[in-house]
Amino acid sequence: MEYKSIKQWPEDERPRERLLKFGSEGLSAAQLLAILLRTGGEGKSALELARELLMHFGSLKNIKDAAVAEFLNVKGIGHAKIAQIKAAMELGKRLMNDAENSPERPLFKNSRDVYNYYRPKLYDLKREKFLCCLLDVKNRLFKETVISEGTLTSSLVHPREGFREAIKEAAASVIFVHNHPSGDPSPSREDLAITRRLVETGKIIGIEVLDHIILGDKGHTSIMEQGLL
Repeated sequence: MEYKSIKQWPEDERPRERLLKFGSEGLSAAQLLAILLRTGGEGKSALELARELLMHFGSLKNIKDAAVAEFLNVKGIGHAKIAQIKAAMELGKRLMNDAENSPERPLFKNSRDVYNYYRPKLYDLKREKFLCCLLDVKNRLFKETVISEGTLTSSLVHPREGFREAIKEAAASVIFVHNHPSGDPSPSREDLAITRRLVETGKIIGIEVLDHIILGDKGHTSIMEQGLL
């Protein structure tokens, strides 16, 4: 079969031209990758090379996490293309993290609001991170504290540590948030036990625990909304 470069394709079928004409949302992951790669190699067009990358690694996340040496196993991918891909992935990550710098204090009306705010902060962490979010009477976040990092146990997430700053800052209520590096936001027995202890402590000291939210790669679990206690 004769090799045909993207420049020889009809204009409306070329990824770059389609993006400029119709926007990026309608392009597939392979087409977006092809725009990053710019050119093909080893007798393959940029789009064919992009598809091969996706097949080789299985997902965009795996491409992001791959080491330089792993890319070199794909024929047609050299150091220049690896640098282009790595730079684009890092820009995407930094764009997500820009949410942290918003000057307005976030208002948490539901667990989705919490997920949208904390996903950029906790996404792709290799260890569990447990946060206490301090809220005012209008459910606006005014401070957050890290309670624990690493595998969560009831001994690490002690109510004393969980409420230390909330008491000091006279928080009206709190929300606890942590991530699951596995990507699965389903709560473990330990998660439920920790939540139960924190809720009971909050009732004693007069600071309501509105929720404990667990974040995964593609979603979250609200222990309160799911009625798991």
